Amino acid sequence: MNIRPYILAETNWNALKDTQFDLAVLPWGATEAHNYHLPYATDNYEADALAAESARIAWEQGGKAIVLPTLPFGVNTGQSDIYLDINLNPSTQFAILSDIIEVLNRQGIYKLLIFNSHGGNNFKPLVRKLGLKYPKMFISFCFWAQALDKSKYFEEKGDHADEMETSLMLHLHPDLVLPKETWGDGASKAYKIKSYSEGWAWAERQWSSISADTGVGNPHKSTKEKGERFFSDVTQKMGDFMYELCQADVGDLYV
Repeated sequence: MNIRPYILAETNWNALKDTQFDLAVLPWGATEAHNYHLPYATDNYEADALAAESARIAWEQGGKAIVLPTLPFGVNTGQSDIYLDINLNPSTQFAILSDIIEVLNRQGIYKLLIFNSHGGNNFKPLVRKLGLKYPKMFISFCFWAQALDKSKYFEEKGDHADEMETSLMLHLHPDLVLPKETWGDGASKAYKIKSYSEGWAWAERQWSSISADTGVGNPHKSTKEKGERFFSDVTQKMGDFMYELCQADVGDLYV
């Protein structure tokens, strides 16, 4: 295996003792059911692969980014009755982030990008509070699933174990995707109250009430080729973003 110098889990003290990074990238996923056919760690496999490839693209442009190990548990409060969906409360996420940021701040890495891979994670209030606590730090987050217009890559709409995620996993880990005859159709129920469906009002979905197979979005048109194309394009966009963030002067961010 070739050691990737931008992946903390692979690199070593021999390399790091004389290195200074401009940006830490923290992938954050979840452990939860993904329809019948995808593994519980789907969000984590995606986070690992997408963050690593994006960081490679930034690194090869000269961006000094280091990818931290993926945090494998996310906010799953709406899935409390689904077997072994592991929930971290937002207060727990805050405590974890606070400890990590304290280390980065002490060691002079003042930029942190939270690389979100799970729709249930909501980092905005955490980032607001931690930004006040650590004024030297520039803390931001992104959600790779929203970086591109999915309709240009996939035919079926969805947001969980859908055509996009299944295509990605067929590209990244086909050995972990069950045969197509096992796939559920990802049919889901919407709120009767129209305002929630319009997006300007919000209430948490109770997963076992909206989906029989835990999926939201029909995966049956998924292909490895679609996943490969999306992976290539989204990591290029994210890699360019990481490079730009590495180079940015946080004291001069606005035009």
